[in-house]
Amino acid sequence: MAGHSKWNNIKHKKSANDARRGKLWSKLARNIIVAAKSGGGDPAANLSLRYAIDKAKEANMPNDTIDKAIKKGTGEIAGAEYVPAVYEGYGPGGVAIIVDALTDNSNRTAPEIKKIFERAGGNLGTSNCVSWNFSTKGVFTVDATDTDEDTLMEIALEAGAEDVVPDGDVFQITCEVPAYDAVKKALEAKSVKTQTAEITKIPGTTVQVDAATGEKVLKMIDAFEDHDDVQQVYSNFDMPDEVLAQLG
Repeated sequence: MAGHSKWNNIKHKKSANDARRGKLWSKLARNIIVAAKSGGGDPAANLSLRYAIDKAKEANMPNDTIDKAIKKGTGEIAGAEYVPAVYEGYGPGGVAIIVDALTDNSNRTAPEIKKIFERAGGNLGTSNCVSWNFSTKGVFTVDATDTDEDTLMEIALEAGAEDVVPDGDVFQITCEVPAYDAVKKALEAKSVKTQTAEITKIPGTTVQVDAATGEKVLKMIDAFEDHDDVQQVYSNFDMPDEVLAQLG
């Protein structure tokens, strides 16, 4: 998990640029469509949809655009059929890579993802070749200057979080996915501002990389994230925070 919060913060800043290019809204709309299709259009009864809507609102997506995506998912409005696809493999330095995508044409997406792996000096692997090393968790980060560890731990653990640990200049809270909503609401109720709040994949073990290899890994991740079908990219690379910040 080392360096996870630092990389999250870098991704968060990068996502603002994506929003200006118009990419992020399109990706978030797909996520809403698929969530509504699989679990219904009521966010109160569909955690995946509620999470997707939260992310869309964080990116300042207009309410009518969100509503339209929900209606496409429930079939009230005609739209493309998106299906989840997961691609796993290895990047520079042998780091594990998981690419979560939503595609309307897997015959197009799969070879394009494979090509990105190969251009970066990595390779696309088989199902579960690296995902066995990752656990899906709710993760929140809180600026360490905003609160103290004991107070934050009391709030988070009472709401069902697993742990609260200092990680550089932030506290990182982890929880099981079913507890994500309760922890989020508990933090909001106590006016604890989060830097990031997401459901993500956490590696069990990490691979140390130097600056040169780390730069190649980040360029590879950039290439994946620039692909219209890609929703999220996860990796188990680890490097010093100050080097990661410079490369980010």
